[in-house]
Amino acid sequence: MQKKKENNIKVIVALLIVFVIGSFVTIRLVQLNTPAPTTSATPGMSKQAFIKKLAPTAVQIQKQKGVPASISLAQAALESNWGQSELAAKYNNLYGVKGSANTRNIKLPTQEYVNGQWQTVNASFRWYDSWEQSMWAHATLLEHGTSDNSQRYAKVIRSHNYRDAAQGLVDGGYATDPDYASKLIEIIEKYHLNKYDQS
Repeated sequence: MQKKKENNIKVIVALLIVFVIGSFVTIRLVQLNTPAPTTSATPGMSKQAFIKKLAPTAVQIQKQKGVPASISLAQAALESNWGQSELAAKYNNLYGVKGSANTRNIKLPTQEYVNGQWQTVNASFRWYDSWEQSMWAHATLLEHGTSDNSQRYAKVIRSHNYRDAAQGLVDGGYATDPDYASKLIEIIEKYHLNKYDQS
């Protein structure tokens, strides 16, 4: 009888050891398969350094997709607080692009202008590998529109100047902020971003 008890205790101890090791391995595998946030931001990056970092990509985007470089830069600055927002600094999402079922996402609180007032809501946002990847994805959205309207941002692509492009974003419903176009224009003119636009 004593031997049977000892055998039962040994079995229980062995099972506990297997359970503990199995739990550790499972947790470790989950940690390994969950990518850590990467960042393109430099803490305390100046506005000029931010522009300098993004300008070459913005110029390439205009050449290939037709989105004015000044608009790419101004939107990135405005939407990401010059690369310092949590969404931009940790998850490389410069433009506040929302997530979908087919993308890697992160849920964060955000301000939306609804029924004439600002409200904080939790939303799912895209998580990019780099700022450059975020910029190209944003340009593709403007170039091809949304699933319900492929011409949603056609005015941005066809615009002849940054003012028309900024208004095209508002007309397409890009942002809920009623002052969105004027904020973009103010950034472009203050930092002379139109010098990067290709004629």
